[in-house]
This record gives sequence, structure tokens and C-alpha cells, in this order.
Amino acid sequence: MPAWKDATKTVRDDSIGARIVDRQPLLYYHGADKTLDRPAHVRAGSGLAWTPGGIAVVQDDANFIALVDPVSGMVHSTVLPAGEGGLRQFDDIRGNKHDKLDLEACVAARNGSGVILVAFGSGSTMRRERVAIVTGWDSPRNTASVTPAPALYEALRRVPELAGSQLNVEGAAITGDDIRFFLRGNGATLDGVRPFNGTCDMNWRVLLSYLLSPHGEHSLTARNAVRYDLGNLDGVPLGFTDATEWQNKLLYSAVAEDTADAVLDGRVTGSVIGVLESRGAPRWAPVTDSAGNLFCAKVEGLVPEPRSATRLYAVVDSDNPHAPSELCTVELLGRWKSD
Repeated sequence: MPAWKDATKTVRDDSIGARIVDRQPLLYYHGADKTLDRPAHVRAGSGLAWTPGGIAVVQDDANFIALVDPVSGMVHSTVLPAGEGGLRQFDDIRGNKHDKLDLEACVAARNGSGVILVAFGSGSTMRRERVAIVTGWDSPRNTASVTPAPALYEALRRVPELAGSQLNVEGAAITGDDIRFFLRGNGATLDGVRPFNGTCDMNWRVLLSYLLSPHGEHSLTARNAVRYDLGNLDGVPLGFTDATEWQNKLLYSAVAEDTADAVLDGRVTGSVIGVLESRGAPRWAPVTDSAGNLFCAKVEGLVPEPRSATRLYAVVDSDNPHAPSELCTVELLGRWKSD
């Protein structure tokens, strides 16, 4: 795919690396629950955030938020409202993939005396213009809700630099007073308009006020929009999948997936982790396995490992409803902080 003329180009930096040193399949401690339509494992992990309950794992095709203790490996779940037909799992096998929330990005932040987790739908269809909100982490049972957020997605589509062929929100990170959204450029070409990777910022408090009270008067504005040329792996273009704040910088993950649009899955040739620089071009390195070989799987979410200055947790989506997502520990090698 040709690069956009005005896109910020990223560079592969062979002096840095991102190596997986541990892999943990995500299996629910209490197993499957047919009454909730919950499988025995975490499906399609697509975003990570630290919460008082552990690492929250957002899933794009199941109405549950997994809560992982990375030390013990214990996995519990917060139940989201059921979807069409009272179901909470959505895929091609069931024939209901079009009904899924497609939650692809999440953030957790202080709100008053507690913590709020917000998970964002991709916006790739009207059904996916919804957000999940979880609060009450200090109570025995937290509170989860799903609400439409059309004004958010309309604000993203109004930005000229982001007005590509198909919206696909894949990552989010809070930075200062803002939330930065990461849009993945794997949509279909529509009416001659190509997709692209991009980021933009919104005021976090203004957005949160809208999400908690969507019928009030709010003015959502996306700004600081930037298009990116992320490069490719094995000839397949890279697309954003998540982002996280790490040592006062923003790290991002991206995947090389050969897919026709923002809805279909495709062949994955690998994933990368990159860093957005305050000066100079963003740099990235391919994710490798413990033997140093290219890790040909889809890294979908990132959070820092708080006990280490050089490690992250990453969630891997296998695009197989029968296979558990994995929580991987990633060691960052080389000089990731250049300024």
C-alpha cells in the first residue's frame, strides 16, 4: 500500500528488541458458565489496563472483562450486559459476529474516589459505536454497563486528517489531560479513499463527562491528528493495535495482518512494538519469541510491568474462538529511551 504523502514515517530500529520471555494461557478460574454464556477461557483479548482488580483484558467478541493476577495466573471475570438473544459470545461459527461490541481499546483512570475502566468499540460499524464502563472496584461486586457513544465516533470522523475509508479505533492511552486514540489503517478502500493509521487527542474529562451523561450538552473535539506510515513486515502493512504510557513515553503495538477490511480477520505475519518520540521518527522493533524468531501472532494490548523497568505485559489474540488468548511478558532490549 503506498504511503500517504503527509504521513509521519516510522523506522525499524535494529538496535532495540522486544522478546517474549513468558506466555500464559488465560483460563477462567471458575471455568465455563453456560448460564452466563461464558467460555472456559478468555477469547480475542484486544486491550489491557491496570485496575484495582488486576490487569483488565478487554475482549472484542465476548461480553466479559477478564481480570488477571499476572503473578498467580488467576483469571476472574466481570460480566457485561448480554447482547442479542441473551448471548455473550459472538463469532462466525454462531453466525452472530455482526452483533459483537468489538471492544478494541481501554483505559483506566481515577474518577473521584475510585477507578473507572472505559472500553471502546472499534466504530467500524454502527453497532460498534458503544463503550463499556466498569466502576465500583472497592465493592464486593463491581458495576458494568454498556452505552452508545455516537457523538464520540462522529467527532473522530469529523477530523479531516482521520477521515479515511473506514473508522477502526484500536488503541487508547491517557496522556496528561488528554486521551489519545490510535486508529488502525486496515479498512477497505471505499470510493477511492484508502485507509491509514492515525492518532488524535481529546480532553479526557470532557469525554468522560459525555460517556457518563450522554444526554447532556457536550462538545467533543478531536485535535492533534497525525497520520502514520508504520511500515510493513514481510510485505504486509502494519496497523496500530494498542498503546500504553511507559516511563513518560507512549509505546504502541502494531500487527501485520493481510485482511481486506476492518471487520475480517486475515493472515498475520508478525507484530511490532514501537515508541513515539518527542524528537525524530518513531522507532519500532519486531516482537520475537524466546528463541529470537519472529513471533507470528497478533499482539493486541500492552501495559507496563510495574516491578520492572524493561518489561511489559502483552495480550495475544489467536482469532480462534476455541483457543485462549495469552498474556505474554515482553522484555524490551536495547535503548528504548533516546531522549
